[in-house]
Amino acid sequence: MSVRHLTKGQIAVLAVAAALMAGVGGFGAWGTYTNAVSAFHREATAAGVVAAGEGLTLILGLVMLLRTMLGQSSPAVVRLGMWLAPVSAACVGVTIAGTAREAAVYAVTPLAMSGAAEGLSFVARSVVVFTTGTDAETMRRNADVARQLAFHRAVADGHPDRWKKWFAQRHYWRLARYVGHGDTELGAGLVDVQRTRVRDGADAALASMYGSAPAAVIEEAPARPRPVSATAALRAHFADMDPADAIRLAHDARPDAPPAELAHLLGTYGLTVDTVAVALVLGRKPAEYEVERDDADDAPQVNALPRGAKTAAIREAASSLGDDARAEDIVREVAERHQIEVGENYVRAVLSRKPKAKRDPGNGGYA
Repeated sequence: MSVRHLTKGQIAVLAVAAALMAGVGGFGAWGTYTNAVSAFHREATAAGVVAAGEGLTLILGLVMLLRTMLGQSSPAVVRLGMWLAPVSAACVGVTIAGTAREAAVYAVTPLAMSGAAEGLSFVARSVVVFTTGTDAETMRRNADVARQLAFHRAVADGHPDRWKKWFAQRHYWRLARYVGHGDTELGAGLVDVQRTRVRDGADAALASMYGSAPAAVIEEAPARPRPVSATAALRAHFADMDPADAIRLAHDARPDAPPAELAHLLGTYGLTVDTVAVALVLGRKPAEYEVERDDADDAPQVNALPRGAKTAAIREAASSLGDDARAEDIVREVAERHQIEVGENYVRAVLSRKPKAKRDPGNGGYA
């Protein structure tokens, strides 16, 4: 969406206009307040009269101003209040007047502030439409007309009641004249269309007056298509085909080729398929192979530990760890060094027994 910016001159003119509107509205509110004080002799009552009339109009104007600046349409109650609030303020002025001359003055005085509020709202809407190019109020009206037009057209086409169909048909014809009302883009487009038709009509009229034949259209020879290689043509053909159809087409061309060769052949034309996918599409089973292997060697037999191996391992671990070694440390040392699992109680039992003294063969027996 293109955004236009106001020039310094436009900003200055808008500021002056807004200041004048605010000044006129202020004088109108002051005049209404003075009239109410002279009638009721109470300032609070006069302030309430001004707030109920011009103040309500100001509030509705500010609501419309803010909604317009946000690019949103104003609700129906706000638009209706902008018309009813000035009327109510004028009616109050008429009722508090003592004479016909005062009634005329009191009725006109509230319109100053009401007109200022509505004028500021309209100026703000114009600024938003100028800068953004989007008129929320016009879009709302056109959308509402289009909705009603569609509804009445549907009623005219399919409603079972003949009278309702007759009424709806005439109603949507009346609504048709409001379609696009206030749409600047639609108006610009219609002007362009009409401008083109006027130009064509003027051209035809001048041609008939001066008898000039239209310029001959030079027919260009159709461009000859560039030669395409067979590989490129097949690539383009396979690119638009289903992979299953491409596999069957390749199989018809090479019926004796195995799935692996067909997959490689299709890959050269830009179609990547798997060998298993080719086999599944063609309904073939993968080739089975028999592998002959020699018998494996027998597993080594594990013999039982020799007698006294655990005891010797425990004593060896205890001697390497020292006298302060704990049973759990000895268990861990035996497991790491000899791959023998022993319990702590067994370790304590072995260490509590004294090792047997070796027998000296020269000091025993008889001489």
